[in-house]
Amino acid sequence: MSEAKAARVRQVNPNKKKEIAWILYDVGNSAFTLLVSTVLPIYFSYLVTSAGLQATDATAIWGYAASAVTLCVAVLSPILGSFADDVGRKKPLFFFSAILGILGCGALGIPMGWIAFLAVFVIAKICYSVSLVFYDAMLTDVTTPERLDILSAKGYAFGYIGSCIPFLLSIFLINFTDLSITVSMPVACLINALWWFGFTLPLTKEYEQTHFIRRSKNTARGSFKRLFSVFSKKTDLPNRKGIILFLVAFFLYIDGVYTVIDMATSFGTALGFETESLLIALLLTQIIAFPAAIVFGKLASKVHNDLLIFICVVAYTGVGIFAVFMNESWQFWVLACVVGLFQGGVQALSRSYFAQIIPVDQSGLLFGILDIFGKGAAFVGTLLVGIVTQATDSVNMGALPIVALFVLGLVALFFAAKENRKFLFAKKQEAAAPPEANAGQ
Repeated sequence: MSEAKAARVRQVNPNKKKEIAWILYDVGNSAFTLLVSTVLPIYFSYLVTSAGLQATDATAIWGYAASAVTLCVAVLSPILGSFADDVGRKKPLFFFSAILGILGCGALGIPMGWIAFLAVFVIAKICYSVSLVFYDAMLTDVTTPERLDILSAKGYAFGYIGSCIPFLLSIFLINFTDLSITVSMPVACLINALWWFGFTLPLTKEYEQTHFIRRSKNTARGSFKRLFSVFSKKTDLPNRKGIILFLVAFFLYIDGVYTVIDMATSFGTALGFETESLLIALLLTQIIAFPAAIVFGKLASKVHNDLLIFICVVAYTGVGIFAVFMNESWQFWVLACVVGLFQGGVQALSRSYFAQIIPVDQSGLLFGILDIFGKGAAFVGTLLVGIVTQATDSVNMGALPIVALFVLGLVALFFAAKENRKFLFAKKQEAAAPPEANAGQ
């Protein structure tokens, strides 16, 4: 390769190794995500019903546990994210939380009662979720502003398809061997834990924190001060109004997305659908989500990011309405396909859109706050599913409040997009201005 061609390659993608390492962590942690949304709820339902409770009780308790996780993460994320913005701290905080989550994933296979199982699950899920705060905040460090959308989309896309490998191995062990559940579950959890660990190592090797805030004399005090200043009118945070409006919109629409992910298998199990049918349908979701996420990432270079998010939320609103009337297994398959088309798009584009409207040196803090709104929404969603399911003794009715939150999210997203487009236009104009003009400002 000539020097001139090599220079052009570096200009197009100067951080290839870092980008690949970043994508690989999505491949690794997505194995745990799929395990949580498929195998674990079924196994938990088995533990609960074996203890003499009803299947609807298992659905409600699983929802309450998911709500407890999101509440804990909502408290921890911005505090830890603020600390991560200090120079040299993002990588060790990320690795520590990821390792604890991996150990928790492996421990879930240990034979135990449903209460102990739930406790281990809560700890593992908290650590997993906290690691994602640091991981998302790394996005601005590993790539250029022009590649945020496509890289975020590739992370989700390859995460979806990569997670299918340990998932299929787990399903084979649990459903197609003569091994008892007390043997196959530990092996399945160990496979997923090792997969997660293996794909975590490249990022810990390649990542370098390029955007940061210099440590103050009192790091804890400085971190808390930055945390609370985000919502103060006296702050000098660029685009404060646009950021807050998007956080509100994100809180509302991501509620349904996370609730669907967390509760899909438990929902189908409570409706009496066959386990094999559910798992294959959710595997289909992952396969469809792979190309769909990449397509949305590429479309973002031609279509406004916020418009694509709006389309995804409208589709999810339809999913919520459809779920209210779902009572046949083929309908679950339809729902799984539609979710696959839009799940990666709404998640990836929300992540990259937020990265574009925030100052990069405060990415840890602000992604931590984004996680408050995301996990807070999931807390509300899963809690409402649990309450409405038990109150009406109908799993279908649990989808109704989620539909309402999707609609409110669309309204809030409209106002957020209007404000942020002004900021992004000004940012683009400033970047396109000659160096002398920027220096004179």
